[in-house]
Amino acid sequence: MTSQNTANAGAKTAGRTPTPDQIRRAPKVLLHDHLDGGLRPGTVVELARAAGYEHLPETDPDRLGAWFREAADSGSLERYLETFSHTVGVMQTRDALVRVAAECAEDLAEDGVVYAEVRYAPEQHLEDGLSLEGVVEAVNEGFREGERRARENGHRIRVGALLTAMRHAARSLEIAELANRYRDLGVVGFDIAGAEAGHPPTRHLDAFEYLKRENNHFTIHAGEAFGLPSIWQALQWCGADRLGHGVRIIDDIQVHGDGTVKLGRLASYVRDKRIPLELCPSSNLQTGAADSYAEHPIGLLRRLHFRVTVNTDNRLMSHTGMSREFEHLVDAFDYTLDDMQWFTVNAMKSAFIPFDERLAMINDVIKPGHAELKSEWLFRQTASTSGSSEE
Repeated sequence: MTSQNTANAGAKTAGRTPTPDQIRRAPKVLLHDHLDGGLRPGTVVELARAAGYEHLPETDPDRLGAWFREAADSGSLERYLETFSHTVGVMQTRDALVRVAAECAEDLAEDGVVYAEVRYAPEQHLEDGLSLEGVVEAVNEGFREGERRARENGHRIRVGALLTAMRHAARSLEIAELANRYRDLGVVGFDIAGAEAGHPPTRHLDAFEYLKRENNHFTIHAGEAFGLPSIWQALQWCGADRLGHGVRIIDDIQVHGDGTVKLGRLASYVRDKRIPLELCPSSNLQTGAADSYAEHPIGLLRRLHFRVTVNTDNRLMSHTGMSREFEHLVDAFDYTLDDMQWFTVNAMKSAFIPFDERLAMINDVIKPGHAELKSEWLFRQTASTSGSSEE
């Protein structure tokens, strides 16, 4: 075999479909994950018992986990929202918040995530007397404990917090100021979440203007259910750095019968400005943004080179993790390790930590990790051909 033929065969083999094990071991970056959407079912049961919370629909962890998934898949908004009433209901004490945050970091690290930004709404954890500051400090303590446990288990992860304000409430400026006070103490940015319809982001302009004056970072849940007006307001009125979901940007893209594509003005702006889209495929299916993984807009958006990132949203409700999300996409679009690296580098470029730290994560962690995985075929090939002669 000539050297050129060997190189071609190697390139073809190296670009093959990754195995589930390789997907799990690949270094991954997560930008859109809700703390109250990622609890372990067993933890929910134990925290409910400790707090005297008696509203759980099931007290067996396996059956409770199944209930969360079925409720989220039901198509009923009431049932979907009920799932969060139970998780938030057991996250009202300092010890509970520390535990949930620590387990979050552990679980993500076990799944191959090396950097994560996890969001939560401090205002939703005050029922048992905690202050907003107490909530933030408890969650930060939990993340640091989870990072430590991950290191002990042979994994490395860095977790930053995003403080979320609820768009139907009136505390967004207060939460933005809180995020700014803790910006060098584990909090990396700000977010607003909640029902988009009837609650436009422009109602929270004072919070966004404050954050811009403070040179701070923020993302906005937009373009998940309400569509293009939500995206336009988040960008042009509020100045969001990233779009939480943003999947409905697809509504501004026309695909013609001959395969040619025409971008509208808003879609062109989003692509040209490299605005990150925090896409959450499994969650998007549950909320009706796509009918299947194969029909999810992420395929077209990736092909058109939007700044696409892959995320989990709510790991408990969607019965998912980063590896599972990538498995679905690999099955649907025949993505390779090169595609996985492209999504991951996109996410790391879009993170809310300093540029030099993002660059170090890309060059010293993500690219070497993927290069090692992509080289594994060579050693299997060597082992399988050892002892044979080459003409």
